[in-house]
Amino acid sequence: MIPVISKLPQTGTTIFTTMSALAAKHNAINLSQGFPDYDCSPELIELVTKAMHAGHNQYAPMAGLPALREQIAVKTERLYGAVYDPETEITVTAGATQAVFTAISAVINPNDEVIMFEPAYDCYAPAVKLMGGVVKSLELEPPDYRIPWEMVKRLITNKTRMIILNSPHNPTATVLSEDDIEQLSALVKNQDILILSDEVYEHLVFDGDVHRSMARYPLLRDRSLIVASFGKTFHATGWKVGYCIAPAHLMQEFRKIHQFLVFSVNTPMQHAIAEYLKNVNHYESLPQFFSEKRDSFRNGLAHSRFKLLPCAGTYFQSVSYESITDEKDTDFALRLTSEIGVAAIPVSAFYRKGTDRHILRFCFAKKQETLDKAVERLQRV
Repeated sequence: MIPVISKLPQTGTTIFTTMSALAAKHNAINLSQGFPDYDCSPELIELVTKAMHAGHNQYAPMAGLPALREQIAVKTERLYGAVYDPETEITVTAGATQAVFTAISAVINPNDEVIMFEPAYDCYAPAVKLMGGVVKSLELEPPDYRIPWEMVKRLITNKTRMIILNSPHNPTATVLSEDDIEQLSALVKNQDILILSDEVYEHLVFDGDVHRSMARYPLLRDRSLIVASFGKTFHATGWKVGYCIAPAHLMQEFRKIHQFLVFSVNTPMQHAIAEYLKNVNHYESLPQFFSEKRDSFRNGLAHSRFKLLPCAGTYFQSVSYESITDEKDTDFALRLTSEIGVAAIPVSAFYRKGTDRHILRFCFAKKQETLDKAVERLQRV
């Protein structure tokens, strides 16, 4: 066997794969990985079929179908008042994770420093490391997980190239406030710092609040690569279609990498999404749709020994189990799956150092009967 020097020697199979496999093994209710157990719109499926029958089965343009990029531009201007050129500032990607990896690959060079906040989605740090960058992470404190901007300021050096943000945030379900935006703006105003903004849950903001996209704010927009996901928006995570928007000079570099990673993205699905995006009622109804699921799940868990953490966005609910056991969160998550029949994600998986604060993350993007059955089991813990 020829030896290989690993570029990610500390990296194994992701916790999401592990927990979903364990849930299947024990026939447990899978509230771990972030995907719905209900189908997407029949109309959307019909539009894909229609596109296939119409012969749209060959490569799409590298940057994405023009009709889809135009609809993305319309949607972005409608929601955030930001004008992006479909020709030079929008690229359709094979899901949001590919967009994140591509963005980091395009602008991070060896020894560039990247500031990120933990707990964090697990693809950020490996991408930075693969590019030779240096991760400078800041651990946020539960239950509110607010960003301490004075501490961020201390992390900035002349090597700081990027700040990675995620709002609404996975796994903490927090959202950036107007104060966060003001602090961030003041921090980067006179700095050559880029922003990678993961906004895949942009439509899942609750309780009358709004999503503060980087696109809303000219000073931030001009330095931001913004990533979004149709999989999350249209309940079709398996389609792996997303996009990135950015100023033309950044998008030019993004596309240089994108063309050699995937070249182009599933053509009939792009046709279908371009048509379906014209129906704004779908994404406008998502806050109500998911807040009802959130409230139902939270109300059920209120009668359990789990302590609910705040949930202002996304389709995730984090809970503390400190009053139940002092087991490590990984061990408790495994036992919860095998003995109780409900799978969750241990939040230590979102920290590079495996920081364990005895918190689990559940996904409530499920049918009502699934949530009811899960709650019934969790109330017995």
